[in-house]
Amino acid sequence: MNSAYRTRLLVAVAAVLGILLVAVGLHGSPFDSGSGPSPSEVAVRVDQVGYVRGEAKQAYVMGTSAALAGARFKVVDAGNDVVEAGRLGAATGRWNAKYPSVRTIDLSALNTPGVYRIVLTGTAAGRSPSFRVADARELMTPLVRDNVRFLQAQRDGDDVLPGALRDGPSHLADQDATVYADPEYDEAGEELLDERLTPTGDRVDVSGGWFDAGDFLKFTGTTSYSVAELLLAQRELPDMAELSAEATHGLTWLDGMWDEDTGTLYTQVGIGVGNEAVRTDHDVWRLPEADDRLDVSPGDPDYTIKHRPVFRAADPGEPIGPHLAGRVAAAFALAAQRAATTDPDEAMDWLDKAAAVYGLADTAPDPDEPLVTAFPAAFYPEDSWQDDMEFGGAELALAARLLGDDRESQWADDAARWARAYLRSDVKGTLNVADVSAPAHVDLATVLDGSRSNGIGAADLYRDLRRQLEDGVARAGHDPFGAGAVYDDFDAVPHTFGLVATARLYARTTGDDRYAAFAGRQRGWALGANPWGTSFMIGAGEVFPHCPEHQSANLKGSLDGKGAILRGAVVNGPNAAAKLEELNGFPTMRKCTAAPPSGAWTDFDGKGARYVDDVGAWQTVEPALDFTTTALLAFALTD
Repeated sequence: MNSAYRTRLLVAVAAVLGILLVAVGLHGSPFDSGSGPSPSEVAVRVDQVGYVRGEAKQAYVMGTSAALAGARFKVVDAGNDVVEAGRLGAATGRWNAKYPSVRTIDLSALNTPGVYRIVLTGTAAGRSPSFRVADARELMTPLVRDNVRFLQAQRDGDDVLPGALRDGPSHLADQDATVYADPEYDEAGEELLDERLTPTGDRVDVSGGWFDAGDFLKFTGTTSYSVAELLLAQRELPDMAELSAEATHGLTWLDGMWDEDTGTLYTQVGIGVGNEAVRTDHDVWRLPEADDRLDVSPGDPDYTIKHRPVFRAADPGEPIGPHLAGRVAAAFALAAQRAATTDPDEAMDWLDKAAAVYGLADTAPDPDEPLVTAFPAAFYPEDSWQDDMEFGGAELALAARLLGDDRESQWADDAARWARAYLRSDVKGTLNVADVSAPAHVDLATVLDGSRSNGIGAADLYRDLRRQLEDGVARAGHDPFGAGAVYDDFDAVPHTFGLVATARLYARTTGDDRYAAFAGRQRGWALGANPWGTSFMIGAGEVFPHCPEHQSANLKGSLDGKGAILRGAVVNGPNAAAKLEELNGFPTMRKCTAAPPSGAWTDFDGKGARYVDDVGAWQTVEPALDFTTTALLAFALTD
């Protein structure tokens, strides 16, 4: 073959290949990336669980201005058929140096049930994870079931459900636990100052309950909050048996933390900060059932790991911190409401417990002394308590109404008085473990039923719900991804789900849907439509945390996101970059670091916030009870 002929042949082949390539670009799989920048230069962010039919739906594309200038999108279904196409929406702001421009894609017209992806064309190339469009219950109910699965995995005691992450009962020594005097800590809460803990001489059965987070401590403060949220969710899903069972499991333990004979509320089981003589839960990395196998005697440093100390909220019969008293009373009163129609005697028993705890509240606490929710107090700092008292009073009044108890008006007046105090305070927040004003306001408005008490009426309560939501709306207006929470602080994800739940509660009680689109965007942010492109709920979506800082999940579970995972757990999410300078590590910890589908997590960090999917990054991927039940309530309320 001479060189001229070879040249003509190569040109002809190249032309044919060019035609074929154009054909593929026009008619091939819509999942092909096409021409333009590499996928690492452009990223598409969607709610990976999916969007509710009829709601406003928004996705985001992040990249350079040049890459997005002529970009278009198409939405393809599971059969690769194009169902929608168009141009990107307006820029919403700058994120970081690598992805300086953020543009929107409006999917609101997409209401046909199905599974879809977004594919970029034009000057950008890339595709999104898959997402569904379906009715609310079809999308949300499986999420609630998964949240319950996490709670089941957190069970302690002898009522442990079999599963891949648990071998059997744990901490059976809690059945005969020693009560100790309050431990003394340094100002930062980083060192136990007592040489040894001081026993009071009392013993108590505090077995059962749930582990609080990735460790094995148990707290009355977080458990009462989570039980209350489960019982509120049951109003929406009364036929979900596993939800009811898990609420009962939490209630049973909470009941054991209250000794009505002596008027004692116990606040904590286990200790997380000690010294050389007192080893703690946070000093070892093991499975929970391993603690029962320890061979220890009093005086051994590990004695408090097997024989876990119990601490009180106050001395027997003495006033209890109003934040704990109000929240525990609310949980008990919600239990009374649940039983009111099926077992009035049981309901009255719960009502009496709630009334007793509520009556012991110290409603004149020293303003110069911190509210103590846990030991050390830095574990769960809290500034407000009037919201808890409002919550307890409102639920007591509702329970009394259902049971025909003549104390209804007394508790309604109490709740209104504390609502007024909360509204006048400078510690108002939004729904999370340290602020329960949102559900308190909604149920107090129901109690008042158009009337006013102590200068408070439903309009005042609704105005404060709008204040909470408007705070989130204002933050979202300055964020390229419409986030209503703060990226560079703890609890960004649970605060986000708190805003979702509050918006739904507000709509339910007022009929005002003005925050519906905002709520949908917040849910979407937490489930994948965020800069990092990950869902912050394990098992939800294509990209989710694989390496939670959770001992059972790390030691017994899968490290690749498949098989035995801590499904349904909600993690903290992004946090201040400065808080992630040092990660946790233990000799027995299985190493686990998961990268995003492309690039590195640091590519997506911005606004002073960072996210890491690493087992040592408790600041971003440790799950917790209150995180998960706040999400559960938000899902249950979405319809």
